[in-house]
Amino acid sequence: MENLSFEESLEKLEEIVSKLENGDVPLDDAIDEFGKAMELVKACEKKLSAAEESIAKIVQDNGEIVDFKINE
Repeated sequence: MENLSFEESLEKLEEIVSKLENGDVPLDDAIDEFGKAMELVKACEKKLSAAEESIAKIVQDNGEIVDFKINE
């Protein structure tokens, strides 16, 4: 499931949630679907974390990469 894009993972997660909310899923299938949903959540969290790290860096004129900080 890690090969999916963030958007694809989110779409699949929404499909699973909708299916489970409908309530017409046998218990064993619901457990399997819940497991798939948790894998998708972890994959999405991993991708969001990586994105956050990459946008929290800036490249200075000399090519040095530094953390981006907002002074308040």
